[in-house]
Amino acid sequence: MEEKVTMDDYAAELEASFHKVQEGDILTGTVIGVSETEVTLDLKSYTEGIIRLEDYSGDPAFSIKNDVQLGEEVTATVLRADDGQGHILLSRKAAADEMAWKKVNEYLEEKTVLDVKVAGVVNAGVIAYVEGLRGFVPASKLSLSYVENLEDWLHKEIQVQVITVDPEKKKLVLSAREILRQKAAEARRNKISNVQIGLVTEGKVESIQPYGAFIDLGDGLSGLVHVSQISEKRIKSPDVVLKVGDTVKVKVIAIKEGKLSLSMKALNDAAAEEIREEKIVLPKAENVTTNLGDLFKNIKL
Repeated sequence: MEEKVTMDDYAAELEASFHKVQEGDILTGTVIGVSETEVTLDLKSYTEGIIRLEDYSGDPAFSIKNDVQLGEEVTATVLRADDGQGHILLSRKAAADEMAWKKVNEYLEEKTVLDVKVAGVVNAGVIAYVEGLRGFVPASKLSLSYVENLEDWLHKEIQVQVITVDPEKKKLVLSAREILRQKAAEARRNKISNVQIGLVTEGKVESIQPYGAFIDLGDGLSGLVHVSQISEKRIKSPDVVLKVGDTVKVKVIAIKEGKLSLSMKALNDAAAEEIREEKIVLPKAENVTTNLGDLFKNIKL
């Protein structure tokens, strides 16, 4: 037996159809018509929606005939509640932009790592697109080191994070530096995990501070020789003994919080200890007996 359909069953739909549409509202409709200049949407409302070609997409390669299909759902922003012919004038570009700005703001809050391709080079940085929005990567945020030629980065795929979002000023700033710094720190931690206390190695003095000297051990590792661990003699400043570029032998004496503590003094202490521990070679027992006999043989008792 068929169920009887009443007006109550259509109440919600009827109410929605007479809902007053205002500029800025975001509506979703089904494509019911496509021409050379516009797309017509069924909004399940009191009238249809119209999206003009210029309001549909900003992509120069976009084709309204080839890229829009009957029956597909499209979300667009209301530009005018009445276009003068009784239709609701909509913009898919405006809706896409609004949703894109919301999305990149989520990326900012969640510190999402994004894969992008460098699409252009401008003064002091490069351009990459996120959710269809033009993002700027300053040269200082491209690498951990100084970027000499920005053209070398064109069409490269990089990982970035969103660091500034300003929809009003259409400002989207991206950075690769924080990700690279995290990767470098992780790589350093992995390398340090393979270093053992007591390791003796060579390195070059890369910088001198009042409290000690930093030694470059190669392979991205460095450590600090505190001023008290440079010499057996008490010195006021590391530069009394060392200068930048010197090659020195050091010993790893401590590893704490991912930092290497080195010592030059410990090597001298170890060498001195080895000398003290050298054993005197005694003659064999039979030789000792013979020598004593020789010593007393001529003594008369």
